[in-house]
Amino acid sequence: MTKMIEPPKRKNPLSRTRQPMLPPRARSRRAHELTRAAAEGRFALQRCGDCGTFVYPAREACPACLSADLVLTDAPDGATILSLTTAEVPSDNYFRERAPWRLALVKLDCGPTAIAHLHRDAGPEGPVKMSLKLDKAGQAVFFAGPLEARPDMADDPQWREMTADPKFRRVLITDGRNPVCGPLVDALKKSGAAEIFVGIAEDWKPFADRAALEAIPGVTLVTLDLSSDQSVFELAADYGAKVDILINTADFVRPGGLLQPGALNPARGAMDVLVFGSMRLAQAFAPVMASRGADGVTSACAWVNLLSIYGQAANPSYAAYGAAHAAALALSYSLRAELANGGVRLMNVFSGPTDSEWFQALPQPKVAPKAIADAVVDGLKRGLEDLYVGDIARDLHERLLENPKAVERALAGPSS
Repeated sequence: MTKMIEPPKRKNPLSRTRQPMLPPRARSRRAHELTRAAAEGRFALQRCGDCGTFVYPAREACPACLSADLVLTDAPDGATILSLTTAEVPSDNYFRERAPWRLALVKLDCGPTAIAHLHRDAGPEGPVKMSLKLDKAGQAVFFAGPLEARPDMADDPQWREMTADPKFRRVLITDGRNPVCGPLVDALKKSGAAEIFVGIAEDWKPFADRAALEAIPGVTLVTLDLSSDQSVFELAADYGAKVDILINTADFVRPGGLLQPGALNPARGAMDVLVFGSMRLAQAFAPVMASRGADGVTSACAWVNLLSIYGQAANPSYAAYGAAHAAALALSYSLRAELANGGVRLMNVFSGPTDSEWFQALPQPKVAPKAIADAVVDGLKRGLEDLYVGDIARDLHERLLENPKAVERALAGPSS
């Protein structure tokens, strides 16, 4: 049975921080189809389009009929344990440092047999619930858990290694003025976050939620202006080693088309906050977080970017805004690769227009700040990499996968 983790004691500043190590990360190109499913929180396998056979391991042709028509398809997540073992002295250095490590041979309800990491509340025999998780190397692995979720399920050491649960961790939210900040702080506190730092630019300027944030125990308001090198690096010097999860909520919304007079000024502002601000954050905080990716129960574990779906599907009415989010998304892929060397996950959260004044003129549906906040915490607990929040973001994502040109024409308006 899983033993509930206790609040960690204050770390001895003289003790050595454990160097991050990664599990084996080599995969075939076809196997990365499972990585895509795991990144979005789906349990999916290759399935033959001709005979309907679910296939694992990932292959180039169906083992039943030799058809090459293999498509990643959501699969039943039930399985039965055939046998299990506990590795006390694994040969791989990553697992050796985390031993004992439970593994099981399972028979999936959809047909294939696979080796899976095994939750301590599952077994020793009988049915289990399967999921695809991203391990510390960012690769998809099978994880077998109990059929019913339990309150302390996330405390299992193997499960915690493959998620970014906020419990007992310290979180930095970069922009306290973002409407998402208040609901996000509430959601993080409910999930057990130990301490939350909230960045405030232009501290002299009042905003509605300030008093409410200051009244919450464990919440500290700090000065952070992403457009200033000095502000970012000074905060990193004071708090960089304390941040386990960084959530970049900074945004700069200005409507307007590319040919609108004066469009360059808001474009500069959006780029400075969303693109260059992200670079400042990365250079100041990412190296320290990557070095703490194996620092025990409260290791640094996740970097979260709140992005607009217009960074993937350009809306001409928000030309500079979409371009800035597209650039920020491109930077996030590079940052993800560098953070991965320290076992720190980067999660991009895409949403459509939010229910705020800057998107007032756009038609419904819009995304409530609380929906984004709940999705962020849920994504951290599940260890996801890509998350789409709201009807518009999910719809555009699915349509982009199917036909990006159709999306481009639709967003361009009726005149096209």
